[in-house]
Amino acid sequence: MARKESEDKAVSKLRPATKAMHEGESQHGVSGPVVAPIVQAANFTFASVAEMKLWVEGKSDVDIYTRYGNPTLRVAEAKLAALEEAEGALVTASGMAAITSSILTFVGAGEEIIATTSLYGGTYRFMRDMLPRFDIKVHFVETTLESVEKLVNDKTRLLYTESPTNPTLRLVDLEKAAAFAQKHKLVSIVDNTFATPIFQRPATLGFDLVVHSATKYLNGHSDLIAGAVAGRREALDQVRETLIKLGGTMDPGACYLLIRGMRTLDTRVRRQEANALAVARFLEAHPKVEKVHYPGLESHPDHALAKKQMSGFGSMMAVDLKGGLEAASTFCDRLRIFLLAASLGGGESLAVLPLYTSHYGLSEEELAAAGVSPGTVRLSIGLEDPDD
Repeated sequence: MARKESEDKAVSKLRPATKAMHEGESQHGVSGPVVAPIVQAANFTFASVAEMKLWVEGKSDVDIYTRYGNPTLRVAEAKLAALEEAEGALVTASGMAAITSSILTFVGAGEEIIATTSLYGGTYRFMRDMLPRFDIKVHFVETTLESVEKLVNDKTRLLYTESPTNPTLRLVDLEKAAAFAQKHKLVSIVDNTFATPIFQRPATLGFDLVVHSATKYLNGHSDLIAGAVAGRREALDQVRETLIKLGGTMDPGACYLLIRGMRTLDTRVRRQEANALAVARFLEAHPKVEKVHYPGLESHPDHALAKKQMSGFGSMMAVDLKGGLEAASTFCDRLRIFLLAASLGGGESLAVLPLYTSHYGLSEEELAAAGVSPGTVRLSIGLEDPDD
């Protein structure tokens, strides 16, 4: 067996916590840095003009310019690829850079996308407001994928989904979705931000690409903006070319913080999940709560699917309060430990009204399709003591 193949198999047997801590970093040897260094360089030198020529001809993979690649970025990419059990990964300047670059790589003018209706608001607005300007049409389908076969035609190029969804934590049957995409020769992309690769690995279920807002759980410290894409090598190579052209490359300094965050990913999300289940059960029993959207609860419509395709339920939830917007506003204003702030996945617990943050600017019909009501509060459960 070749040494590289043997090493790859050894890595694949490691548990996620070990991969998150060590993958991508060369820590052994005399005077080796325990922490991956920041290569804070915009450009890199050639030894000769002949070497420049080799690079242009595609016969050399040396670093020339950080928009094309950087040693610090490759550390984070190796970690994510190992965690997602994917062939490779890319890091980007933001989650939306990862999402938009991935979509625009595979769809052009006159072509079409099938996407599930319940999506992060930024993704939905990109599809609703920007893609029509490129003559790209999006067909939306329910998370159950009911009637999805009726939407596909000879112009369809891509299936895009998100599971669990933002903010109501509905799930998509990822094996079913991937099989549909493969049947019709569509590129399949899924947003795995809420689940993280600790609790769900869509590449192993047949998805071509997995996108993340790495700002959230992968980083986990609420101090940087970042994105990531993992998946099949052939598809990633195409996305990389788009990313280079559009300029959504991550900065090495920010990437250093992402690497730091990913090292503790497994520990953080498991503690947050335990906290979330305790909070969800408390809220579900509260008389002023209409409904709790959390896949770890038996009352959640996708609880059985969550148990099937996820190894944990995560720490995001949404709560519908009796009394609508007035009750939700009062609830948020009276919180003392939870912070009122957008985003999610950090160590601190956060609360927001999707109506005013992730899903602002959507019509009543669009909000209803996403499962968002005026009384919906989204909670990101942190690392505090659950009793507090």
